[in-house]
Amino acid sequence: MKFKVIKKETVMMIPQQEMAEQRISSEIRLDPLTGRTARICHFMKLQWEKPDFNALVSGTEAWCPFCPDKVHAVTPCFPKNIIPEGRMQKNDMIIFPNIAPYDTISAVAIYGVRHFIPMTEFTPTLMTSAFSFVQDFFRRIESTGHPESVYHIVNWNYMPPSGSSIIHPHLQVFSSSTAPNLMRQELKASKRYMDNHGSCFWEDLTATEMKTDERYLGKIGRSHWMTTYAPIGVAGDVLAILEDARCTLDMTAQDIQDIATGLSKVMAEYDKMGIYSFNMNFFTGTETDEHFRFHLLFSPRTFFNQKLGTPDVSTLQFLFNESICMAHPEKIRDILKQSF
Repeated sequence: MKFKVIKKETVMMIPQQEMAEQRISSEIRLDPLTGRTARICHFMKLQWEKPDFNALVSGTEAWCPFCPDKVHAVTPCFPKNIIPEGRMQKNDMIIFPNIAPYDTISAVAIYGVRHFIPMTEFTPTLMTSAFSFVQDFFRRIESTGHPESVYHIVNWNYMPPSGSSIIHPHLQVFSSSTAPNLMRQELKASKRYMDNHGSCFWEDLTATEMKTDERYLGKIGRSHWMTTYAPIGVAGDVLAILEDARCTLDMTAQDIQDIATGLSKVMAEYDKMGIYSFNMNFFTGTETDEHFRFHLLFSPRTFFNQKLGTPDVSTLQFLFNESICMAHPEKIRDILKQSF
């Protein structure tokens, strides 16, 4: 397992210090699987100021399509050959087609009737219920023999900085025969790794991270939690790898509960930094992909400049696909480790 880094140093003269020389270090890290590069730079204290949530949320219930007074009237239904009852419902959770679909089977799962849930109030019980409900949806799609029932993916955009346009907590779920870019790259690179080394990259990564204990957070059931070596997010990412599970449908009820428990720990620590928004995705293979292991990636979202509302995605990431992280993942691990 190789963790490659290219170290850089910038020299500048500071007029406020009588043109004293200042040296600022940065580094470019290569993801050990795909070779994707990430820049560790712009070092700053990982602390942000949360907004006035009352002001942010106020009035959004009036037009929210996911609130109980509107959800059955305005959200679409599945055709009878997919979900005969139109929408899936369990207690106050509902799954219905995404009116702006990303794929043939593209749906929205709402957490329930509560319009706004602060990040720290996503309890393991609440997330377990939602993920289990989504798992039921995927199994129903699988049972139909639908040709798109290959990769079963969950995306979670929480609050506006993550790209979410609706406050009401929801998951975007879809089944697709077409893997998204990064997932496709990981699937191919994992197969190449196994062909070259005779072992599974994800198992080797877990063993290495546990041994070095620089980014490893802990183990909950079959799930191993760690910060990523080459993060995508400005405040790092958290990776959870599930032992012996190749795909989303391999997750057991206990696995789902363990994943929900881990996510609640991660959210609690990022909340202390003033971060209140995140993206979370499931990365899945198929049941026959021996070279792959199901994993999820949690990436906090915030602003480069909160006063101006400057998003944390600039031209480097948006056009070059080159991510920037403002702290070393090892230091971020030390902060998050408190909950583990």
